Amino acid sequence: MAQDRNERPTVASYADHEVIVPPNRLKKAVAIAKPVGFDPVARAEEALGSLATEFADWMNRECEQLDGARQQVKQAGFAAEARDTLFRAAHDIKGDAATFGFPLVAPSADSLCRLIEHTPDMTRIPLELVDQHVDAIRAIVRESARPDIADVARALTRRLRDVTDEFLRHENRDRPEVLKIVMAPSLVPPI
Repeated sequence: MAQDRNERPTVASYADHEVIVPPNRLKKAVAIAKPVGFDPVARAEEALGSLATEFADWMNRECEQLDGARQQVKQAGFAAEARDTLFRAAHDIKGDAATFGFPLVAPSADSLCRLIEHTPDMTRIPLELVDQHVDAIRAIVRESARPDIADVARALTRRLRDVTDEFLRHENRDRPEVLKIVMAPSLVPPI
């Protein structure tokens, strides 16, 4: 059986050296992965569009997890596991909010994350403040179809952020290096 040109090494001779090119057996295994005119962004948007009907259900499940984490904190206090569960649930909502079509909840979830992340003594966090954050997030998701939801969400978020900032300023008053970080503008886009 005759060998294909790609199956035999080739040798190029020069005055002072030779170059040996080994066979390229991988060439047979390679296929063109993308057709002409392939747009990965359009394809991703199409895939997200086909899932969009499930986004509300996913966000409702995220809210249920957040509420469950809140209940765990109420029962166990801010023990490490309960605190981490609450933080993760809020952080997941903050990250998923825009993708799932609920960008208005991201700032409230961010405020809850900041509260947990920057409080030096977790036992001093008022459970009412946690409740207000969780209830605000759930209300914004639940009422997302209201025509005035952006105004309502903006007002809720602004008040939560103000109260959280006031609490964090007080709790970190002896930690100026932390205060500088805590009082920095949020990375979450404003609503």
